[in-house]
Amino acid sequence: MRTIFKIAAVLGVSVLTTSCFNKERPNYQFFPNMYQAVSYETYSEVPAFKNGKEGQLPAEHSVPRGFEVYEFANTPEGLAEAKLNSKSPLTELERNDPKGKELYTIYCSVCHGDKGDGKGNLVKREKFLGVPSYADRELTEGGIYHVVTYGLNSMGSHANQMTQQERWIVADYVLKLKSEL
Repeated sequence: MRTIFKIAAVLGVSVLTTSCFNKERPNYQFFPNMYQAVSYETYSEVPAFKNGKEGQLPAEHSVPRGFEVYEFANTPEGLAEAKLNSKSPLTELERNDPKGKELYTIYCSVCHGDKGDGKGNLVKREKFLGVPSYADRELTEGGIYHVVTYGLNSMGSHANQMTQQERWIVADYVLKLKSEL
């Protein structure tokens, strides 16, 4: 008697599984977007954005958290004004931060050298020429910060690589290197 029930159960399960078979749609797809992704043409309108063409923009006149506006322009006059009027907001503890040497080594010593003598690896290999020594320049913390922020001549801007506080820390470290030359 038990074997009849077992045979009936197996036949019942096989009938149920084959009865749902459809030759025109042979497979069922759970999560069909994983198999057939919705494709978009490059630079085409996308329904995810309000106007269909460009991404969402930040609110007008908004400022990122922690950002302080730098009021000096990227001009020679702005550099001269920054040399005279821009002062570091760092505290005494932040001025003696060992992070200054670390940041200088990462971003500046390749060209300016570990001592600020203008003899970094790229200058030694003659990739860049005319990198000045800090001893030859009249430097102020505001002027250094301005140049690190905007760049000058062959030196590019480091505003995207370092935060505002890190740029002030590097400016302070450059002044320490100048005093040692």
